[in-house]
Formats: sequence, C-alpha cells, structure tokens
Amino acid sequence: MTARLLTILLLTLSALLPAWPPASAREAGPHEPLIVVSARNPLSTLRNEQVAAIFLAQTERFPDGAEAVALDLPLGNALRDAFYRRVADRSPALMKAYWSKMVFTGRGQPPRELHNSAAVRRMVADNPAMIGYIDRAALDASVKVLEVKP
Repeated sequence: MTARLLTILLLTLSALLPAWPPASAREAGPHEPLIVVSARNPLSTLRNEQVAAIFLAQTERFPDGAEAVALDLPLGNALRDAFYRRVADRSPALMKAYWSKMVFTGRGQPPRELHNSAAVRRMVADNPAMIGYIDRAALDASVKVLEVKP
C-alpha cells in the first residue's frame, strides 16, 4: 500500500512540475532562453546534461565529436540566470562560486560573454562550433533552436 501511495504521489508531482527545457521554440514562453546553434550545425537535439557540460566547461565537444564553444550573456542578465537555473540547477551565486573555483584551479574558463541575445545569435550563426542561448525576440533563420531533452 505504501509503495502504491508513493507512486501516485510521484506521478502527481511530476505532472505538476514544469518541464525544462522546452521541446521546441514554439513551446517556450516569451522569457524562456532558447538554446541555439548555427543553422549549418547538423545537431538538432541534446540532452540537458550535455548542454550543462558544455556551458560548465566539462566538455569541449558536441556528442558527434565536433568542437563546441559556449557563449554567455553578461552577469546579472535575467535570461542568463534563468538558463543556468534550468540547465545546471544553479543560482547566480552558485555559478559565481563554480567559476571562481574552476579558474583558480586551472580547470576551466567561463564562456565568452556577449552584450545581448542579438550579438549571441550573430556569433552563433557565423560559426557551427558555437552554442548559445537567446530570447525569442532575437530568433531568426540564421540559427536553429535545439530540442533539449531531459
């Protein structure tokens, strides 16, 4: 009986929790970060942990072995905060501590920061090795939104 009750509780909770990341750009809300690569990049899907690994300097490669270069928005940007909360489950303070440790120990450097979503889109569009996140307003055909699976 207890196992059955626990199963029902877990199913109910999973139905109530919002899914991240959105399966497609159409499902993303207006303030959801869209994870994008160049329209010339063959990728269409990544798992959430693969995105996190790229942005946390735990890997420098896409799953197919191609180079992956992450681009960030500036510190204090609300889209950046939302991105790291959802992809890496880390607050801005935890991200600052993470990068301080990575830089101090020589294990990694944070992604290059660009001023805004339009700048990220332009840089990603020009280079199939780059990956970034942008707001919906900056989206155009030069980049494609990756489907990110749990």
